[in-house]
Amino acid sequence: MDPNQFNQATGDMEISQPPTDSVSEVAFSPKANFLAASSWDNEVRIWEIQNNGTSVGKAAFSHQGPALCCAWSQDGTKVASGGIDKAGRMMDIGTGQTSQIAQHDAAIRCIKFVEAENASPIVATAGWDKMLKYWDLRQQSPIGTVNLPERAYAMDCNNPLLVVATAERKVVVFDMANPTTPFETVDSPLKWQTRTVSCFTKKDGYAIGSIEGRVGIQYVDQKQKEKAFSFKCHRVNKGLEAYVHSVNSISHHPGYGTFATASNDGSFIFWDKDARQKLNPHPDVGGPILSTAFNGDGSLFAYALGYDWAQGYKGNTGSIKNTIMLHAVTEQDVKPKSK
Repeated sequence: MDPNQFNQATGDMEISQPPTDSVSEVAFSPKANFLAASSWDNEVRIWEIQNNGTSVGKAAFSHQGPALCCAWSQDGTKVASGGIDKAGRMMDIGTGQTSQIAQHDAAIRCIKFVEAENASPIVATAGWDKMLKYWDLRQQSPIGTVNLPERAYAMDCNNPLLVVATAERKVVVFDMANPTTPFETVDSPLKWQTRTVSCFTKKDGYAIGSIEGRVGIQYVDQKQKEKAFSFKCHRVNKGLEAYVHSVNSISHHPGYGTFATASNDGSFIFWDKDARQKLNPHPDVGGPILSTAFNGDGSLFAYALGYDWAQGYKGNTGSIKNTIMLHAVTEQDVKPKSK
């Protein structure tokens, strides 16, 4: 397929010059239609998405091993990333300068800008060294460190809510007013390993996804905890057998607060948690979806296709195309249905 050609089945557009290996995370700038992607080919790439859906490569920078995560600053001027090389790195989009901003004793799996609006940038990194660290970009050493119960697998922040999900199904919730003392540490409501976590737009809870085709809806306020529930998704029944697929990514729509789940079954589905209903499923796009993101105004949805390295290196036959697709979001996708 030529770059920027439509996927005939879905009408979605392919990004130009996609990564050469699986994408670990896609992230949109909150301020403009710039998309960043970290990849197992060690690179972090940035594209500008034009109004007609075509994309132009703008910049790239490298880690000394697979890049596992990426995030934009709230003002849209910086992209930060973490990788197997135990380093957090950052590019200033305006100057093109790159620098190392963080260091762990093992791979950095998660990175987010966590400052409140209009405050100076603070980056949080969480790693396989069971550490959460906060970095003020004006200083060399971390301004705060937290011992996590296990290796970090997923993290999201919508200030003042920060949620870190670790191995052994632990979930550590922080109030950024007190960033180095956990607000609560709980077990995931799901019985299997956590793959992804995403904070609600109202900042009152989070959605968590597991390898076993389930999503848990959790609230942090004691008065709302009884509203918590879990549901099954991304399961395919073939005859007497049920094929259960990992929920790899959950992304919340910035306007409506509804969310998308994406999976190794090659589909993405939009949901309304408040009405507890499916809004709009999309057909199989031809390979595992590894990461997803909405742009700042919720009009575009990016999803990365490629081999899921969690399946182990022996399973990678090279038959799965590594790329990123752009989906134009419709009201039918994300608008809650009237009751």
